[in-house]
Amino acid sequence: MSKKYIVTLLLIFFSALVFSQVKVSGIVLDEDNNPVPFANIVFKGSTTGTVSQEDGTFYLESDKTYKELVVSFLGFETKTIPLKARNFDLRIVLSEGNTLKEVVVYSGRQKKKGNPAIAILRKIWAKKRQNGVYLYPQYEYDKYEKIEFDLNNIDEKFKKNRIFRGMEFIFDKVDTSRITGKPYLPIFINEAVYKTYGKNRPSKRLREELVANKNSGFDSNQELIEFIKQLYVDYNIYDNYLKFFDKSFTSPLSRTGVSVYNYVLTDSAFIDNKWCYNILFYPRRKSELTFKGDFWVNDTTFAVKQIEMDATRSANINWVKEIHIEQEFNVLNDSVFLLKRDHMMSDFAFRKKDKSKGVYGRRTTLFDNYEFEKEHEDKFYAARVDAYKEEIFNRPDDFWKENRMEKLNDDEAGIYKMLDTLKTVRRFKQLYNIGTILASGYWEVFEGFDYGPIFSSFGNNDVEGTRVRIGGRTYFNQNDPWRIQAFMAYGFKDQKVKYGIGGKWMIDKKNRIIISGGNRRDVEQTGVSLTTANDVLNRSFASAAFFTRGENFRLTNLNLTNVAIDIEPVRNLNFRLGATYKTLRAAAPDLFDLTYTDLDGNTQSEVRQSEVDFAVNYTPGKKNAGFGVERGISNEGRYPILYLSYTRGLKDVLNSDFEYDKLQFYYRHRILMGGFGKLRYTLEAGKTFGTVPLSLLDVVPGNQTPFLADRTYDLLDFYEFVTDEYAALHLEHNFNGRILSRLPLLRKLNLREIVSFKAVVGGLSEENRTMSNFFNVQDADGNLPAGAPTKPYYEYSLGVDNIFKLLRIDFVFRGNYLDLPGATKFAVKGGFGFYF
Repeated sequence: MSKKYIVTLLLIFFSALVFSQVKVSGIVLDEDNNPVPFANIVFKGSTTGTVSQEDGTFYLESDKTYKELVVSFLGFETKTIPLKARNFDLRIVLSEGNTLKEVVVYSGRQKKKGNPAIAILRKIWAKKRQNGVYLYPQYEYDKYEKIEFDLNNIDEKFKKNRIFRGMEFIFDKVDTSRITGKPYLPIFINEAVYKTYGKNRPSKRLREELVANKNSGFDSNQELIEFIKQLYVDYNIYDNYLKFFDKSFTSPLSRTGVSVYNYVLTDSAFIDNKWCYNILFYPRRKSELTFKGDFWVNDTTFAVKQIEMDATRSANINWVKEIHIEQEFNVLNDSVFLLKRDHMMSDFAFRKKDKSKGVYGRRTTLFDNYEFEKEHEDKFYAARVDAYKEEIFNRPDDFWKENRMEKLNDDEAGIYKMLDTLKTVRRFKQLYNIGTILASGYWEVFEGFDYGPIFSSFGNNDVEGTRVRIGGRTYFNQNDPWRIQAFMAYGFKDQKVKYGIGGKWMIDKKNRIIISGGNRRDVEQTGVSLTTANDVLNRSFASAAFFTRGENFRLTNLNLTNVAIDIEPVRNLNFRLGATYKTLRAAAPDLFDLTYTDLDGNTQSEVRQSEVDFAVNYTPGKKNAGFGVERGISNEGRYPILYLSYTRGLKDVLNSDFEYDKLQFYYRHRILMGGFGKLRYTLEAGKTFGTVPLSLLDVVPGNQTPFLADRTYDLLDFYEFVTDEYAALHLEHNFNGRILSRLPLLRKLNLREIVSFKAVVGGLSEENRTMSNFFNVQDADGNLPAGAPTKPYYEYSLGVDNIFKLLRIDFVFRGNYLDLPGATKFAVKGGFGFYF
């Protein structure tokens, strides 16, 4: 065979590769050179298309060969563009004229009557609960999930950055996104295979078993993996609201969609031998949590066959420049459409400018092997599923070749090899260690020992002055079955050393039976929480705050010893039995009076107390990461918490002073309210039975710091109210910018309005009041402490969140008890947070 012939074959082969893929990018403009947002762009003769961005730009790609592009929008003539070998940076100018002749379209403020797209939506609403797996009493299926992260907008300047010295080989894997057309570099991949079981009648039940898991570079870091998974929670396009990044986006299929979307019936065609309508949708207003895109819906079942949508770039969400969603459904029979493929891509970036660099996060989920005949009893769904068996994370390559529902492309397969190589590069190790320190607060000194928390190394209060702390923990990996922690601190004002040591050991992995114990001698601000637990090494935020309103001298010298046993027989249901011995006395007795009069009439300055306690902690829906004695939580703040405890004070045990009983109740939950934001509320109640001194009573938590603090009252001083029975309520509603996004001058700032209300009511028996000298000592003006808020105390605030994407400012007002000596009537409080 001649060389010329071989060269000819190679040319034909590579030409086929090049021209079998069509890539198009550009901008859609009107005749005045203004961008045309939300224009419909499709390859002629196909259902492959996209919708232009708010600035008129677009990118479209297909593996098939198409020769023409069709561009249309309301009020403009449809334009057909011939495609060439290169189709980048096209400028497509639309002329005003007639809209599509085949269908009737509407623009502007739409009415429910007369628009065929909305008539089709009504059919979808009527039948949405009759589609998919919800048609059957029970179901099961196999699921394959692939999560990937990629650096994007890679250019030559970026490649030459000093941070990548010694790691230049990674750029050999740069590719182009089929959705945005931007170059990207794959850096992480996680694959998982699941078996899912569900039950619809008589009550809904779900069980999901992790069969296999594989990832690049983070095999032992389940906390990171679980966090990444939580970024991409499951959703149902038929729901009124779709929850992404803790935000409620209005679904284009929502019953409330007509108030936030415009809908246009643009086309009709056969898809998999089913006649379908194509409906385009785009938002009516900027800055709202909405999408643009289109979907194909069957003309008889009114089930969605395909949908593609993108979050509008002006949507009030931080750090996310793009959200792209695709779903495809299989036709099981004439009336059942089952989800086949779900793809979601997010572009995480500090800025939303087109050329700003960021990270793509992509989740692809495929479904197969649906079955609807097998029945399972309720105990099957209630049984604990062990997701951390060693074999799950060590499946052989042959298993993955057989069970992947979608073959990895060359870039994805190369991530595993690239990360293995990167882990041997010193520069990468340094960067990884810095990231670990910032995320965990601990610095690995050597294998098995971490120094930290580094953010607790310095503090200040009126008793200790400047406080320096050193500490650490044992840490081999996050699944350690045991852990020991210790610290030592020194106050330069009181010139005293404090210390603490604690340990815990999991003796039964299945039921998570953990024994723990420890001792701490420290200075503590005990008046910052109503619901308390005897956690040896847990120190309150106000004990060493650098900045406080007024004086912070009402501190306690605490010597606490505790042993406990925990068991979790049912997932997220924990039982704890503990025993405690503690001594408490004023850290500054000349300023803070903790003395009391005992039954013999003698004045005592120290409380010695033995206790036993039993607590129940139920956290349904909590997502734990790992299986060690300490586990991470990947969905912090997104699940309800129910806590009940009973404490029995034991007199004369180890010279203990008092006998009493204490009950405590705590409940916290968060409710996503669709387009109206989210409501978070907390309920607390408790009662102490018996006569006890101040240090054993329940202090209404004040907050003298300039920062917002959870479950405290921002305008109360420490020990301003003290109770032996109480009920407390905390309400906070974040509107997610629903109001401010409609004000033209504030819309671009993406601010979010917050309102809150807090109240507490309580009582204090005469016996408890007269026992402690604190309540009987007058201040300089001759006033006695207020005691308990027998009439409900309340305060409220108006706040603005998401200032520069990080800051929050609240304006707090006191509702009553305005005449108390030194009462703070108004304050401005601040907060920091990483908000989506």
